[in-house]
Amino acid sequence: MKGPIPLPHTSTAVAPLPSTELSGDQHWWRQAAVYQIYPRSFADADGNGIGDLRGIASRVDYLQGLGIDAVWLSPFYPSALADGGYDVDDYRDVDPKIGTLQDFDELVKALHGAGIRLIVDLVPNHTSDRHAWFREALESPPGSAARDRYIFRDGTGPGGDQPPSDWQSIFGGPAWTRITEPDGSPGQWYLHSFAQEQPDLNWKNPEVHEDFLTTLRFWSDRGVDGFRVDVAHGLSKDLPERLPTQAELDALPKDGTHPIWDRDEVHEIYRAWREVFDEYTPAKFGVAEAWVDSARRPQYASPEGLGQAFNFDLLEAHFDAAQFRDTVTFNLELAAQSGSSSTWVLSNHDVVRHATRYGLPPKAAEEDKDGTYWLLSGGTAPELDAATGLRRARAATLFELALPGSAYLYQGEELGLHEVANIPDSARQDPTFFRSPGVSVGRDGCRVPLPWSTSGASFGFGPGEAHLPQPEWFSAHSVEAQEAQADSTLNLYRSALSLRRDLQADETLEWIESGHREVLAFRRSNGWICVTNFGQQPQPLPEGEVLVSSEPFTGDQIPAETTVWLREP
Repeated sequence: MKGPIPLPHTSTAVAPLPSTELSGDQHWWRQAAVYQIYPRSFADADGNGIGDLRGIASRVDYLQGLGIDAVWLSPFYPSALADGGYDVDDYRDVDPKIGTLQDFDELVKALHGAGIRLIVDLVPNHTSDRHAWFREALESPPGSAARDRYIFRDGTGPGGDQPPSDWQSIFGGPAWTRITEPDGSPGQWYLHSFAQEQPDLNWKNPEVHEDFLTTLRFWSDRGVDGFRVDVAHGLSKDLPERLPTQAELDALPKDGTHPIWDRDEVHEIYRAWREVFDEYTPAKFGVAEAWVDSARRPQYASPEGLGQAFNFDLLEAHFDAAQFRDTVTFNLELAAQSGSSSTWVLSNHDVVRHATRYGLPPKAAEEDKDGTYWLLSGGTAPELDAATGLRRARAATLFELALPGSAYLYQGEELGLHEVANIPDSARQDPTFFRSPGVSVGRDGCRVPLPWSTSGASFGFGPGEAHLPQPEWFSAHSVEAQEAQADSTLNLYRSALSLRRDLQADETLEWIESGHREVLAFRRSNGWICVTNFGQQPQPLPEGEVLVSSEPFTGDQIPAETTVWLREP
């Protein structure tokens, strides 16, 4: 990407909301706008190059002015950062590099004082290899109670020097790692579905169950309002004596009986969690990260379970009217099955930012849906049309924010940030890069620290350098640069989120036939409509008062790749 990306024009800034007390609404989350913060890349108060809790607290006025309902805080626990904090050393503490429990309490107070709820990430599929339990397991003999908290197996072959199976981890490389026994001899193998620093827990062990109930209460007592549950479909496992090969494992149906993923028993865990959630007023809730067959998603979102589950279907769709309509229709029907609300996501900490995905040429977008090959080229092939990508991203976001259900936004998308593709190998941190050489460069490109100012060692992220290198074009995308532009992407988000709060309707929509296959229109229950032109040519604008648009226009034509909200006459 060469130089700063030009910003198109749109609506005006919105003044910060006044401080407000949180309501006691049990179902506040059903249509919430939730802003995901990746703590190590949001704001650095102490200058160590890593974002921290005091840095987040210093930006609460920014979050309040943005108009969000809740913050989702990605892992902030003690961690060696083998997987960006998803390798947890201690579930009931804060990483000293990013703060203390007192800092956490002060952040909760500041957010709640600004009328913003807090959702924290919980990582129950695995601990880190530095967790006290795993260190105890390494110091204990085979068959011990300490080892039973994890999944240990004897190896195969002479002397057990081959892994129990040929399974591959999600991050690439073997899913089994051999330990050294306390006496120094080669020992058993442990399962890690992700990095070797992330040993899988054994959820058949009652002690694991009880400890996580304690963790839920620990954070709930400190004011946390909800939990995002990492790998929610992976906790329950039932491994047969003879393990299937990787090919056999891949061929097994994921219908509730798979040895590793999406087993029916996992919902027994979440029913116990629900009992804890309901001890509080208002009740806590959970949102499942569950990569499962769509038909099985409602079980995670049921009122007896977590309450909500991520729907990534819109994230995986191309910028295409038919795909967007089918995705929305299907997921609203699916949400109705569970009694939950749907969730909408376009970007997060695991995927290429949607402004970039939408800027790849049509053929490349079809063949490289997640941007993997584009990233492997360092962002040079195919050539990214940055302006088109940003225009489509703004239109898609305005479409998303008009939908019934919760909208989960990822930090930096309100600045129109693109993926940072050309990070030097020496600076990369994601284990996917190290475990999958030549196959994936990992997820660092969407985790680059945010630009707050137009200049400085880290564009205002902190007083010194950031832990991941920031490109020069970040200057033009910074908060400082966009504050002064009434037509910036930041101010579009502010206007849309403010209107969304004012226009809140029930959880239904009514499709309106537009007469053009590249134009989607729907009506919300209290008399406002959303119209998106996915095509390359202007289209007629329905009658009504224009409330906000993703692109500026005059007259009675909606520009190409533009979304408009209108109040009906």
